Amino acid sequence: MTDRPASRPDIYLEAAKRSAAQRERTIAAMRKCRFDTIAVHGLYSLDEALDFNQGSIIEPVYMSSSQAYRDSDEMEAALSYKIPTWCYSRIANPSIYYLESTLALLEGYGFPGETSACATSSGMAAIQSATDAFLTPDPKHPGRPMNFVATCQVYGGTFQQFSVRKAVERGIECRWVLNSGDLDEWASKIDGNTRFVYGEMPSNPGLAIFDLTKIADLAHSHGLPLIVDSTVATPALLRPICHGADIVVQSVTKTLTSSGFGIAGAVVARKDLTSRHGTDAMRADFAAYLKVLPNRDLGQNLSPMSAILSLSDIRTLRSKVDMLSENARQVAEFLESHPAVEKVDYLGLASHPRHALASRYLVLVDSEHDARYGRPVNRYGHLLSFRVKGGHAAARAMFDRLQRIWRATDLGRIKSVATIPSISTHQQQGEDARRMADIPPNMVRLCVGGEHPQDTIADLAQALDGATKGAVAQGPAAFSVGGASSALLGKRSQP
Repeated sequence: MTDRPASRPDIYLEAAKRSAAQRERTIAAMRKCRFDTIAVHGLYSLDEALDFNQGSIIEPVYMSSSQAYRDSDEMEAALSYKIPTWCYSRIANPSIYYLESTLALLEGYGFPGETSACATSSGMAAIQSATDAFLTPDPKHPGRPMNFVATCQVYGGTFQQFSVRKAVERGIECRWVLNSGDLDEWASKIDGNTRFVYGEMPSNPGLAIFDLTKIADLAHSHGLPLIVDSTVATPALLRPICHGADIVVQSVTKTLTSSGFGIAGAVVARKDLTSRHGTDAMRADFAAYLKVLPNRDLGQNLSPMSAILSLSDIRTLRSKVDMLSENARQVAEFLESHPAVEKVDYLGLASHPRHALASRYLVLVDSEHDARYGRPVNRYGHLLSFRVKGGHAAARAMFDRLQRIWRATDLGRIKSVATIPSISTHQQQGEDARRMADIPPNMVRLCVGGEHPQDTIADLAQALDGATKGAVAQGPAAFSVGGASSALLGKRSQP
């Protein structure tokens, strides 16, 4: 170690001011760029690459658990959050910062105010982080009951978190909205003990939506934040903050990381959000509050590798969502015309009862600046669901015949994936709750991928036709034994 003069705390504070000013300039410059440019670059600039990362043009993976400091003055300033620090990867990490800053800019694209993001270990962790911050006792009235209002058309894991983890285990009342299109029903659920309003748009798997602007106005009239799960749409189609929402949760695992290589979640919030509960600091910068306080203590951190894998997928988000949406539209039109299909839920179909409302909100970002379109164009995402005639048995027979489409509970993959929600993603919800959310046993959820849509249609056609005729399902070509493919264990006779 070389000799050096003793440092002074103000040296680090001044350096922090310069760093913060540079970051604000970078943010201001990137906010002038188009969506695709933000997705590709985020806040990782040439200066950052040259000054800190050996000139690497791609954000590096910081696979380190902690950060070292020059001396006790720097450590003290860092751990009291007076200067920029990542300190310990449970709290922050440079690779995670690159993902967070990109998501904050993308979700805030077109919003005149400021946004910030907090990455989490999964989408479910993001939902917990976004909601639990508002479900703490009121210090002035510690015994007062709490409730929150949410649409019942939500992902099965969300339903379990709200109805079991919060309601049953903690005694916090969840007030379900059955018809999300009924503004009066939303209003009837809110009272003086309500902490937040929550919706999933579009919902998984039923594609329910609501008038986002009106629900945001309603929540704000009661001094409440609106939290929106926008996983299915992604910021390529919908940025809820631009329509009045305070907080957006994303299962980054899904469409944002369509490769399927990582598990991740994110909470993105506008600064100075509306909430009659919580501290001034929490309202001023909700995502930063989560990072340095509750999530620091609860440990819902994301791995640096997952952050970079997700960031890599996000770079082509707009064009990818455009392609997946168009593929899904063609598949939905085929299913709507098939005699073995009872009903198709896809917001892009003109026959869908919420098509007009969806068209107001689901617009391909920057399509008006795209030479192929030259005007705003609607895209409705990759997710659809359909109901097979003949009930649950017929749905299973069709499902078991799929050869190209993967049978899995995954969503938003570049490969097409299907599941039966009543026996998978929404099984634990129970029959009564599934009926409430309109998830019948013959519903099949299909996430259309990047394959040529005619190949996806051909697989669906043979599965539906075969099931209708009562043909025996072919089943998978190989099975798994102890983690090894049966193809490695010897030939398997074909049926």
